[in-house]
Amino acid sequence: MSTGSVWERFTVDPRQAENARLRASDQDRDVVNDLLGTAYAEGRLTPTELDERSDQVAASRTLGDLPPIIDDLVAPTTALSPRSNLRAEAEQRYRQQRQNALVGFLTPTLICWVIWAATMAGGFPWPAIVMAATGAKFLQVALTKEDTTRSIERDLEKKERKRLEAGKDRDEQKDQRREIE
Repeated sequence: MSTGSVWERFTVDPRQAENARLRASDQDRDVVNDLLGTAYAEGRLTPTELDERSDQVAASRTLGDLPPIIDDLVAPTTALSPRSNLRAEAEQRYRQQRQNALVGFLTPTLICWVIWAATMAGGFPWPAIVMAATGAKFLQVALTKEDTTRSIERDLEKKERKRLEAGKDRDEQKDQRREIE
């Protein structure tokens, strides 16, 4: 089963935080039911699981209710925002980290060299010690671009997953309050 096209079949992407609170349409529910039927036919769901999930689909109110029903049936990397958006955000955050590390290197280094030049020019160049210590952090960030970007991307995925779950929890609490009233 192609998981890349599953999300394109929804009216809007239910994985996006801004769409999670929108009401689900019959077409959106049909997409999930089709996926469940395919998973059942492939032997990935038992009849009981199919019935339980189908009931959840029928009871769903918002788009955010739908991805958790099928999250174990599609690849984890496609269960959130499109990878390109997360990757672009991770790269932007990496560039910010690199810039902060550069400022963290240049500021104390320049201040120390100015103090050294004003007070003891020609003596022991102690600012080189400060330069080496702060330069190490900058070099670490600059030389580990891919690892740092992947780490940031994983953190963004976790945050988005939590945000979707929090939105679903808020909706459930509202529904419970309505039922009580």
